Amino acid sequence: MDYTYSQHAWLIPLFPLLSFLILTAMGRGAKKTGAWIGTAAAFLSFVFAALIFMERLDGAAAARTWEEWKWLDIAGITLHMGYEITNLNALMLVIVTLVSFLVNLYSIGYMSDDDRISTFFAYVSLFTFSMLGLVISSNIVMLYIFWELVGVCSFLLIGFWYFKPEAKAAAKKAFIVTRIGDVGLFIAILLLFWAMPGNALDFTSIHNAFEGGEINEGLAALIAILIFIGAVGKSGQFPLHTWLPDAMEGPTPISALIHAATMVAAGVYLVARTYDIFQAAPVALEVVAYVGAFTALFAATIAVAQNDIKRILAYSTVSQLGYMMLSMGFGSDLGYSAGIFHLFTHAFFKALLFLGAGSVIHAVHKQDIREMGGLFGKMRITAVTFAIGALALAGLFPFAGFWSKDAILAEALHAGRPLLFAVGLIAAFFTAFYMTRLYVLVFLGKSSEDDHAHESPLVMTLPLIILGVLAVISGFVNFPGEPWLAGWLWGETIEEHANWNVILLSNAAALAGIALGYVVFGRGRQAGNRETAGGWHGVLRNKYYIDEIYEAVIVTPYKAIGHILHAFDVYVVDGIVKLLTAATVGIGRAGIKLQTGQLQTYGLVTLLGLVLFAVLLAGRRFF
Repeated sequence: MDYTYSQHAWLIPLFPLLSFLILTAMGRGAKKTGAWIGTAAAFLSFVFAALIFMERLDGAAAARTWEEWKWLDIAGITLHMGYEITNLNALMLVIVTLVSFLVNLYSIGYMSDDDRISTFFAYVSLFTFSMLGLVISSNIVMLYIFWELVGVCSFLLIGFWYFKPEAKAAAKKAFIVTRIGDVGLFIAILLLFWAMPGNALDFTSIHNAFEGGEINEGLAALIAILIFIGAVGKSGQFPLHTWLPDAMEGPTPISALIHAATMVAAGVYLVARTYDIFQAAPVALEVVAYVGAFTALFAATIAVAQNDIKRILAYSTVSQLGYMMLSMGFGSDLGYSAGIFHLFTHAFFKALLFLGAGSVIHAVHKQDIREMGGLFGKMRITAVTFAIGALALAGLFPFAGFWSKDAILAEALHAGRPLLFAVGLIAAFFTAFYMTRLYVLVFLGKSSEDDHAHESPLVMTLPLIILGVLAVISGFVNFPGEPWLAGWLWGETIEEHANWNVILLSNAAALAGIALGYVVFGRGRQAGNRETAGGWHGVLRNKYYIDEIYEAVIVTPYKAIGHILHAFDVYVVDGIVKLLTAATVGIGRAGIKLQTGQLQTYGLVTLLGLVLFAVLLAGRRFF
């Protein structure tokens, strides 16, 4: 067999794993050295991922699988551990490694004053390793192992500043809420094991079984919906979205990594990786489409009323992930590829926006956009690159977000889904509106009271520039009417016609949102301070009170049950144990008093015993 880079794809996750082990062994003393070790490992992974991606450009879409390690062999059932390279995960490898490398490079400046900087880079390396292992997994059990490891790493990084109560609470919330979704995925794996011919769980066998119709539609729908529940948890879809905005308590570079290329991307990737199951179950596709559409609009409206710069971007991520799920729910080749295309472009402009927000926070030490203003003149690189990211997110031509969002909206019309198209268009309007609000209040208008803001160092601005370029050019891989990416992902020629109505409407929605946002907030920071807390604005600012509803309906009753069970444990269970203990101790102490060593006492006890025995014997005969 000819040599290929793909057959050594296992090296890609190995580099960050070695970085994690080295940094853990070095401890806190590593400091700057540890930061560069983590960054170098991410760069090596990116180089190898890029080589594999280029190798796949000229080849077919067929998967290449290496499963050399027999992991389990029980009762005739064998499970191998290995890796598989497809066009889909070759693209994901480039996304994850490139964003991870840029986040590591940026973090050298952002985290430079943190005493636990080497620990931070160790955690980031473990996080990257986990996501890369998930991407190249050859079977769904192996994917699930890395899926859970990704959850553990998010817990460690969201709660990195563990001395802050908010960070600890956010880490626990993320871990617990995503576990709800993970239960669904776990049950789906059990059903697959039961239903699959030969109990095979590798992705090739799953593809063959569901494409060949070997699994009935009802069971396929149940498995697909359970898998989607797992994706809902990881990708922050309604109703398991509440953990994602709170995750902003972690360091900003981690917010960029989670939102652009790792944890939340894992949910969309899971649906794409098991897409054969969804295509065999039209009901499941409907669930995916409508949950995605609702989440896209729901989160976009919430972002309008948030004031924390990172939380606005967090709800933006929830909304954009909804777009991706919406597209996947169409069940078509173009819908699938449009969702992946949006995942691809979103990774770059969302990483850019979060790192840009981090640059602002690094300069002004604030996160409330109402307390900022006039930063354009003081932070030109950050301001320009952030504007590029905002325009790409708004979906304005010719930025990357326009091409991928347009592909989703066009497929919605082509699939005969006017309602979903309308929801997507309205969400696009809100996206442009809240990003204009954010940009105007932060970078334009009058300066805030803090006049000491300055541009971030080169190690932080260089990743912004690279991501800014990608946020402009990455959309050109898939022109309307010439879907190169779609054809490459599927390994076949896919025809698509440019829909000029969609192009014009999507740009009109973006321009309308930008114009309205500038009219409302263009007078600067003071306009933002006059926002009221009542009415619909109060509802949006409080996120439709979803957290409060969960607290009242789920958390409080469970706490009450916990208090009741605790009282039962203390007063009933422990009470019986303590009663038996006290009785035993009492009898023992009484016995001690009889063991005095005095003959008279023993004689008296013996006499009393004989009298008692006689009374009992007489009573038995009498009665």
